[in-house]
Amino acid sequence: MRRFGIRIFLFGQRGRRKVKRAPKFEGEKLGSSNLRPENLGFGSGRMKADEKPSWGLVSPSGVAYHFGTSGLSVAVATAVTHPLDVLKVRLQMQLVGQKGPLTGMGRLFLQVLKNEGPRFLYLGLTPALTRSVLYGGLRLGLYEPSKYACNWAFGSNNVFVKIGSAGFGGAIATALTNPVEVLKVRLQMNPNLRKGAAGEVRAIIGEEGVKALWKGVGPAMTRAATLTASQLATYDETKRMLIRCTPLEEGFHLHLTSSTVAGMVSTLLTAPVDMIKTRLMLQQESERVGSYRNGFHCAYQVLRTEGPRGLYKGSLAMFARLGPQTTITFIVCEKLRELAGLKAI
Repeated sequence: MRRFGIRIFLFGQRGRRKVKRAPKFEGEKLGSSNLRPENLGFGSGRMKADEKPSWGLVSPSGVAYHFGTSGLSVAVATAVTHPLDVLKVRLQMQLVGQKGPLTGMGRLFLQVLKNEGPRFLYLGLTPALTRSVLYGGLRLGLYEPSKYACNWAFGSNNVFVKIGSAGFGGAIATALTNPVEVLKVRLQMNPNLRKGAAGEVRAIIGEEGVKALWKGVGPAMTRAATLTASQLATYDETKRMLIRCTPLEEGFHLHLTSSTVAGMVSTLLTAPVDMIKTRLMLQQESERVGSYRNGFHCAYQVLRTEGPRGLYKGSLAMFARLGPQTTITFIVCEKLRELAGLKAI
């Protein structure tokens, strides 16, 4: 009787092992609509190569948290660093088609402040913030799903996958939001416009056609892909290396160090492309000498008429802006993800 009872018990144990129970996460009831992506391996960084993500179980609220934290963090960083972006655009438009001494960032700041007043520091802020929420949300938000899709498809999550995933997100985000970037740059260079953002859009379409809203989209996509790849891949890899090789753990100091490194790398790689993008967006459709046919023609003309130094016009202002912006973006994003219950990047 005793042996019979033991056999029944063991049979019951084997039976239980065969039944796969659906995962139940801490603080959430089974079948809840609040299932978040990180509980399904989305952003956790621990998905195995042969493990397929359960995209069907990702709730709308989880997707909203993921993209919303990305867009909001970029908008906060943009609001803080916008004056430096205005200065960068002004510096990039110095001596177009000419060689000569360039006005430094400090001197230009004082000149413009005297002539246009403090208001110039926030020219184009409205389209800049609008673009930050849309572009930033897509640019950062697409990184994690792209990375894990590659991991699922190819069984690899190395640095090249991270670079490709980040570049893809940046290019797609820019292609969709390029009109807002054109509007922002136009407003930053024309302080006397009284018609506002909506009036400027109507003027651009009326005078230059709808295609003018996508001026510079090629270099802009190249720049965004390079920027996002250098920022996110560098940030991600730097974090992993610091966690592995130093006593730093997930937190403010790790995020600060990693984002500072990412800011320096991204500025160095994207300065020439950013300058070309600005030139293309600001040129008017005309037959005058100096108009650029495309990004390669713009780079050639700048090198021919302004020298190699011309490609790095405004690079100091760009670094002064992009360095802090990268740091603020990642620190705010990590904090918002923590508050939303999402895993760290």
